Amino acid sequence: MEKYDPEAGTRKLKGMMGWITFGGLLAFSLFQLYTSIFGVLTAQLQRSIHLGFALALIFLLFPARRKNRGKEHKVAWYDMMLAALSVIIGAYWPLMIDDLVLRAGNVTSLDFYIGMAAILLVLEATRRAVGLPITIIAVLFMVYAVFGPYMPGFIAHRGLDLERLVQTMFFTTEGILGTPLAVSSTFIFLFLLFGSFLIKTGVGEYFNDLSIAIAGRSVGGPAKVAVFSSALQGTISGSSVANVVTSGAFTIPMMKNLGYKKEFAGAVEASSSTGGQLMPPVMGAAAFLMVEFIGGGISYWDIAKAAAIPAILYFTGIWIMTHFEAKRIGLRGLTKEEMPNRREVFGNLYLLVPIISIILLMMSGMSVIRAALWSIVITVVVSGIRKETRIGLKGIIEALVDGARTALGVAAATAAAGIIVGVVTKTGLGLKMANGLLDLSGGALLPTLFLTMIASLILGMGSPTTANYVITSTIAAPAIILLGVPDLSAHLFVFYFGIVADITPPVALAAFAAAAISGGEPFKTGVESSKLAISAFIIPYMFVLSPELLMIDTTWTYLIWVVFTAFIGMIAISAGVIGFWMRKMYWIERVLVFISGLCLIYPEKISDIIGLVSFGLLLALQYMFKGGSKTKVQES
Repeated sequence: MEKYDPEAGTRKLKGMMGWITFGGLLAFSLFQLYTSIFGVLTAQLQRSIHLGFALALIFLLFPARRKNRGKEHKVAWYDMMLAALSVIIGAYWPLMIDDLVLRAGNVTSLDFYIGMAAILLVLEATRRAVGLPITIIAVLFMVYAVFGPYMPGFIAHRGLDLERLVQTMFFTTEGILGTPLAVSSTFIFLFLLFGSFLIKTGVGEYFNDLSIAIAGRSVGGPAKVAVFSSALQGTISGSSVANVVTSGAFTIPMMKNLGYKKEFAGAVEASSSTGGQLMPPVMGAAAFLMVEFIGGGISYWDIAKAAAIPAILYFTGIWIMTHFEAKRIGLRGLTKEEMPNRREVFGNLYLLVPIISIILLMMSGMSVIRAALWSIVITVVVSGIRKETRIGLKGIIEALVDGARTALGVAAATAAAGIIVGVVTKTGLGLKMANGLLDLSGGALLPTLFLTMIASLILGMGSPTTANYVITSTIAAPAIILLGVPDLSAHLFVFYFGIVADITPPVALAAFAAAAISGGEPFKTGVESSKLAISAFIIPYMFVLSPELLMIDTTWTYLIWVVFTAFIGMIAISAGVIGFWMRKMYWIERVLVFISGLCLIYPEKISDIIGLVSFGLLLALQYMFKGGSKTKVQES
C-alpha cells in the first residue's frame, strides 16, 4: 500500500507528537461534523479552515522524502515549522475576514506573502500526500498564467502578474479556495467518514464472506469473488489501490491456489477494484465534484443513478471474462469445505443496512450532506445489534481519526486542482483548448472522443482521479459538449477514463499494487488488467452515442432493449478477447465475434440486427462443433 499509494505512507508517530496528530485528526473530523450539523460556514471560512487542518496534518504525518515513509517515528523541525505556518494560513481568513471583505481585490504586502505561502504549502503538501505528477501540472499551469504573452498560437493570452495571480489563488473562490476544495470540505469528507465507520463495523471483511457465499462454488469461483467483493468494496473506498490491497490480500492468493496465473489473478483484482470508483451509490471523489461542475440543479443522486447501468455493464464484462478464462483452463469452484457457513453469512445481512439507507435517503430528495450524516448514525446503531460488530466509543473515535486521515490526500489534491481551475478561468484556456481539440479532430465526434480519451489516460497516470477530472472537465469535456453531447455524458466520459488510467500501462498503479501481492510481473499484470477491463474503454463511447444508457430522455422499453443488446455485446467481446466460448476459438472466430459485439454495443437498429444475427450464427457454430473440439482443447 505504502509503495503504490502516496496517501498511505505516513510517519508512525508515538509519544507527544503522536497525541498531537491524533488530536488534530480528531478535531478535523469534529469540525467537519459540527459544520455539517449546524450549518456550513461562509465559503472562505469553511474552506480555509479545512485547508489549514489538512496542510498542518500532512506536514506532521508525511515525511519530505518518500523513501522514509512508514519508517520515521519523529517529526523533523522544519516540518513542525511548516505545520505551524499552515495553521496561520488556515486562520488568516477567519481572523481577517472583515478587513479582507472591505478591500476586496486590493492585496496588501501581508496578504501577498500569506498568499504566496499558501500556494507553496499546497504544492509541497500535494507532492507529499498525492504525488509529483499533479504538483508538476499545477506549477506548469501557473507558469502559463504568468508567461501567457510568450505562448505560441491560440493558447497565448495577456498574462497575469504575480500579485494578481496570488490574489486569484488565495483571495477569491476561483483558486485554491475554489469549487474542488468546497466539495472536499463538505460532501467528500462526510462520505470518507461514512466509509471509515463502515470499515470499523467489519463490513469490508463481510463483503468477502458474502461474495464467497454467492459466487464461490461456481466455475472459477475465487475470480468471481474478487469481482463481486471489489464492486462492494468500492462503496466504502474511493481509492483503486486501497481496494486492491484490502480485498486483494484475500482474493489473489485464493485465485492462485485454484490455478490462475499470477498476472491474471492480479489483473482480475486490479480491474475489479478500479471499477469500485464507478459503482454507485458511493463513487470516486470526483463524482461529487461533478455535481458542482455540471450545475443546473443536478444532484449527486442524478449522477449515481446515471452511472448505475454503465457500472453494472463494466463488472458484467469482467465477470464474463473470468468465467470464460476459468472454462478455458478448466478451473473448478470452491469445495463445500472451503466455503464459509452460509447461514451465518446471510444472518449478517443487516450490515448492509447503512449502504441501503444512504441510497433510500438520497432517493427521497434529502441533501447529500444530511444523507451522509444520517447514514453514519445508522451505521453506529446497526453495529450495536451484535457484540462482534459493535463499535463503542473507542471505535467511534478511531473511525473519526481514520476518516480524517483518509481525507488529507483528497484535500491536498482538490486544493492543487483549484490552482488549475483558477488559471483556466482567468486565461480562458478551457475554451481555447476545446476549440483547438475540435480543429484537430475536424469537428467530428468520434475523433474528438478518442483524443479526449488519450488525454484523460495520460493525465490519469500517476495523478489522482479528482485532479484528473478537474483538468479534463475544464479543458476536454467542453469540446464534447460543443458537439451537442449532454453535459452529464461528457463529464462521465472523462471521469471514466481518468479512473481507467489506474490499470492502463505503462503507469498502472492499481495493477502494480496487485502484482506486488500476486508476485506477477507488473507490466504484464497491467496489460491483462486492460484486457479484462476492455468494457471500460467501450462503455463511455456507448453512453455518449446513446445517452439513454444514463437514463437521459428515454423510455423504459427502449432502455431495456439498449441494455439487453449491450449485455449480449459484452458476452461476444469477452469471448473474443479470451478466445473461448463453448470451446476454444480459432482466430477468425475471435475477430468475427468481437465485431459482432461492437455492432451490438453501438446503439443503432441496423447494427443491432447485424450483431444479433452474427451472434446467433456464431453461437450455433460453437454449439454444433462443441463436442468435437473438446479433445483439441484438452490436448492444447
